[in-house]
Amino acid sequence: MRKQALGAILVIISGLTVFNANAKISGKVIYGADNRRDYFEVPDVQWRNKADATVALIRAASLDSVGGLTTIKTVSYGRSLGLCASEPYFDQETAAFCSGFLVAPDTLVTAGHCVRSQSSCDSTKFVFGFKLTAAATQPRTVATDMVFGCAKLVHSVANAGGEDFAVIKLDRPVTHVAPLAVRAQSLPREGDPLVVIGHPAGLPLKVADGATVRKVNAQHLVANLDTYGGNSGSAVFNGSTGEVEGILVRGEMDFIYKDGCRISNQCADNACRGEDVTLFERVRAHL
Repeated sequence: MRKQALGAILVIISGLTVFNANAKISGKVIYGADNRRDYFEVPDVQWRNKADATVALIRAASLDSVGGLTTIKTVSYGRSLGLCASEPYFDQETAAFCSGFLVAPDTLVTAGHCVRSQSSCDSTKFVFGFKLTAAATQPRTVATDMVFGCAKLVHSVANAGGEDFAVIKLDRPVTHVAPLAVRAQSLPREGDPLVVIGHPAGLPLKVADGATVRKVNAQHLVANLDTYGGNSGSAVFNGSTGEVEGILVRGEMDFIYKDGCRISNQCADNACRGEDVTLFERVRAHL
């Protein structure tokens, strides 16, 4: 994972179009091929609709609203992190500190360590549409009606090695996109295909497939997902059903040093610790 793919190949899984992790690849690797794609690179409308229900968590101080337009204060991804120029998305810009997703018209879910208190929630804005809709662009503005505030932190828990999630009531209902469908009360199984949608390292929205469930524990599953800091709070979907399985909360170290700059940490598909996903079943009682 986390490697630029060339000549992406499409496959169909239960009617959903996703990218094939076996496409020809080049560059650095984490969990195999880098399966991250920008929004405009995702061909299937069903997955774009799911991406549309994803939010970037951005500090209120990093936004400036004038009339109907909100400007996002971004920083250089590659230069701010001291990355090697060969890193994918080196020239893009970052703004988000975490990700989240819509589960009801006025309710979001994210990772608990992203929003631990009501004061933290009050200082955070939940921004839809921080994404690339075409190549060689940078989303530095969004419509102000795509920016939401926190009305109430309903619940937040962040146990090291355990469950980690927050439920947030927004300051008004979301009307431009439908909430995501979540798994019923049964649990995922080892080997199930997974897709994650969020903001790795605070970048504009990325969709990454090609992952599978490695292990299912009482509170979380472990998978070989292509995720970085900033993906915390991302929805993790079953690649066959399109339902949310859980929330991305922690994982392997993202970067290592090489020749004076940083590159993505490298793992085989079945190696390293894997990425932890709090099961949505843990959230249900708080909705």
